[in-house]
Amino acid sequence: MKTNQSKIAKQVGIALSASIASSVLIATPALAQNANAEASVEKIAVVGTRAAPRSISDSPVPIDIIGGEELAKAGNTDMLELLKGTVPSLNVHTNPISDAASLVRPANLRGLPTDSTLVLLNGKRRHRSSVIAFLGGGINDGAQGPDISVIPSIAMKQVEVLRDGAAAQYGSDAIAGVMNFVLKDDADGGSIVVRSGEYYEGDGATTEVSGNFGMALTDDGFANISFQYKNADATSRSVQRPDAAAFGQAGLNVANPAQIWGSPEVKDDISIFGNFGLDLGNDREAYMFANYSERDIRGGFYYRNPHTRGTVYSLDGGATLLVGDLTPDDGVSCPVIPITSANVTTQQDYIDGVANDPNCFAFNEMIPEGFTPNFGGNITDTSITMGTKGEFKEGALAGIMYDFSGSVGRSESAFLIFNTVNASLGPDTPRDFAPGKYIQLEKNFNADFVKFVDAGFYEEVSIASGLEWHEESFEVIAGDEASFAVGPLTSQGFGIGSNGFPGFQPSAAGVFTRRNAAAYIDAELPISETFLMGAALRYENYDSFGSTTNYKISAQLNATDDLSFRSSISTGFRAPTVGQANVSNVQTNLDGGVLVDSALLPPTNPISAQLGGTELQPEESESFTLGAVYTIGDVFLTVDYYNIQVSDRISQSDKINLTDTDRTALRAAGVPNVDSLQQVSFFTNDFDTTTQGIDLVANYTTDLFDGSSVFSLAYNWNETEVDKFSDITGAFKVKRIEEDLPNHRATATWAQTWDKVSVFTRANYYGEYQGVHVDWDATAVTADAVVTFDVDVSYNFDDNIVLTVGAQNVFDQEAERIQVTDYGRSQGFTDASTFGGQYYETSPMGFNGGLYYVKLAYNF
Repeated sequence: MKTNQSKIAKQVGIALSASIASSVLIATPALAQNANAEASVEKIAVVGTRAAPRSISDSPVPIDIIGGEELAKAGNTDMLELLKGTVPSLNVHTNPISDAASLVRPANLRGLPTDSTLVLLNGKRRHRSSVIAFLGGGINDGAQGPDISVIPSIAMKQVEVLRDGAAAQYGSDAIAGVMNFVLKDDADGGSIVVRSGEYYEGDGATTEVSGNFGMALTDDGFANISFQYKNADATSRSVQRPDAAAFGQAGLNVANPAQIWGSPEVKDDISIFGNFGLDLGNDREAYMFANYSERDIRGGFYYRNPHTRGTVYSLDGGATLLVGDLTPDDGVSCPVIPITSANVTTQQDYIDGVANDPNCFAFNEMIPEGFTPNFGGNITDTSITMGTKGEFKEGALAGIMYDFSGSVGRSESAFLIFNTVNASLGPDTPRDFAPGKYIQLEKNFNADFVKFVDAGFYEEVSIASGLEWHEESFEVIAGDEASFAVGPLTSQGFGIGSNGFPGFQPSAAGVFTRRNAAAYIDAELPISETFLMGAALRYENYDSFGSTTNYKISAQLNATDDLSFRSSISTGFRAPTVGQANVSNVQTNLDGGVLVDSALLPPTNPISAQLGGTELQPEESESFTLGAVYTIGDVFLTVDYYNIQVSDRISQSDKINLTDTDRTALRAAGVPNVDSLQQVSFFTNDFDTTTQGIDLVANYTTDLFDGSSVFSLAYNWNETEVDKFSDITGAFKVKRIEEDLPNHRATATWAQTWDKVSVFTRANYYGEYQGVHVDWDATAVTADAVVTFDVDVSYNFDDNIVLTVGAQNVFDQEAERIQVTDYGRSQGFTDASTFGGQYYETSPMGFNGGLYYVKLAYNF
């Protein structure tokens, strides 16, 4: 990995100068949910250091810690929503119609893609999901991050969010930061929680049962088991599309709404996590943790217009009907049927030439009202990690602490699509298909060592080093034959494969594997009672693109008993995933308001190369942070500035319209269904960005109203600027990266606790953002800032039973409604309901509205 040496030297100088007056800045808005602020400040962090675990006020890096008690008090149990409410720089969108992104929702820390945040479980690297967000809304286009939603909140001892680049410590992906999910390790006790909720609109009903049990594992160990089982109904924030309404008025039996625009249905969502530990004596222990998670998801797709849908109903935008000749060798041709009415099935030429002629076929005979596919799948996530740690007692290694571990993680996405057709099969087409599977499999082996050395400083120097071996594979399994079959009507212009999500062909199936190995050294130097420095260096070699070396320098200084400063400088990287480098797929998306089929090809495919694609290289980053923490009586105030420069960012290219020359080359390369493809995209390293921002957190604890009160304010300003890009990325995608997320976010909370009753109130502020609908610039506007409120009231019947009622977005604040702009009108976007939605899908608060819930917990 090449680096500008003079630039690094300059930044190192800045960092070291700042280090002389720098210290750790740590706090979290989640502290507002804890009545004992002092206890919260003394929480112990594992992430960010390989020395002895530190309280967050002594850590050399900024860390937010959300404790298990805080997570339990929150009304929402979805891990993504919990983190979104407590970490202002984290954004999570509700995806209405987003292909695979509806199955595993992406999350964005500090405005960067979901796979720019490293996820750890008990300090060990978590495998990524098999789902690649092909329609990721600009920022997450093509992102492939871990599936955080499978982690049940009831299993958590705490969640640690390291707000700093850490690739030199942990390897690839830690550009935006690191999230470490720490499992409970109690050997006794537990809880059972039942929760039910529903949106104010009367849909999206969710029922959930979760539990945690701690048990002794012999006299010297523990077994802690957690589970979560839930079902969630779909939501609909739809309006009837004008074209569907017109067909209904013309006598066709069109559903109202014809297209569901909302959150998908989630069924039989089960997660089981186990955490086990055993003391082996003589400062040695064995550990193991594992999970099994599975869920079924089903959501809506776009409505297929029975006059205009290409390669199914028409080939010329609805001027004439697509009619197939079922007996092409009999010498009698089928007629050309112009579409001259609001319902072609009522036209006499259609009745005579198609409906009454068994040799001629149009899909209007089978599905006269059009159709709306449902897309979904079965998502399975499993993992196991085993290891042993302790201290060498004899010989040359005496005094060295060790941690040997191995882990295997697997994510499988089995895709399903319902209520669609393989048009090339004509009247013999099935209506439901299994297009195939993606499987992500990762294996990790780690050997980590720590030695404390007396170097004449205030305390002993911690020197850590280690080795890591990682193997990642991405497997594509072909779909059922009907999902990709080339039917007899192909030559007549009918589309191949299950419409909306064609199946993976056997030629595209296979296992793609990459291996990498790493070595690192990490040191913490307590130079004096008030000054601590840290340094890390990591070398990593991949069998695909080569090697990379990254460093990190951090420092903290306690200027006074009440004032501290901190600073860090680091380089980082994110390796392209094996899936991004090899996957191919056909997807249906709206382009300029028209439903088209687009092929995603590997970047090394000859067609991708013809259009500008090259073999993927790792992203590179340079980060700088500077912060301070100040205690004023009972007020705890922190502020952080960060600057993250990322070059050669990996993303899905803009959709590139195909020419006849391109189609000829595609046919020669063996790409199926070429005539129905309008566009091609591929993954590419095409643009550079600079992200900067400020995190500000303040907490105040006092006695109020004969009870204990904690007030908290958390604010984040985040701004991303695209410094360089080409036409491969496209100007509109750049605009989405820069403007889709709000630049300003804040939360203000008040937690009030009495003997039997506790009340939690939170105000959520979302600044202006770019409202976008159906990924089209003709719909884009600057949406207004908005404030929502959450309220939660709990009553303790005794030490064991707690009843909670509450509401999120209690005043049912509506998301920004879709507007028709002048530019939109000039592009043919005549009505806000054209594509069936009411609200911009980029709304940072979601679009479902208010949610009320009731929860009963039994603790033992």
